[in-house]
Amino acid sequence: MKGTLVHDPEFAIRPFQKEDYDLVLSLWRSSPGLSLSEADSRTNLERYLVRNPGLSLTAWHRDRLVGAILCGHDGRRGFLHHVAVAPGYRRQGVASCLIEGCLSALSRDGIRRCHVFVLTDNNEGRAFWRKMKWKDRNDIALMTRQIEK
Repeated sequence: MKGTLVHDPEFAIRPFQKEDYDLVLSLWRSSPGLSLSEADSRTNLERYLVRNPGLSLTAWHRDRLVGAILCGHDGRRGFLHHVAVAPGYRRQGVASCLIEGCLSALSRDGIRRCHVFVLTDNNEGRAFWRKMKWKDRNDIALMTRQIEK
């Protein structure tokens, strides 16, 4: 880790609030390797935050958003989505703080296993997760079906 931002007294992790949506969306849109869809609309994200209170987090340095993560669970397994850190703040422990915060919250809810979604062509992201001791799964495949209105 090249810096010590996470030890800066002006660095803080806090729960993702619906009021953070525009700033977080801007961060996500500027993050390579992260894919957004209609599921990430304001309405859908607000519903997700209500359904998973206090699990998704944001990272702040002074008054600037520098990181965000979506976290939730289904009662059995935890799920992480859209982990992003602003370019000037990477490799300073921000993502690690966000991830550990989510894992601690999941543990408090009795969740003992967590999955993260990483695009297969996001080599930098996959290397990061492996470095964080997450394991690739080759025994399952994600399948999706659109539910019509």
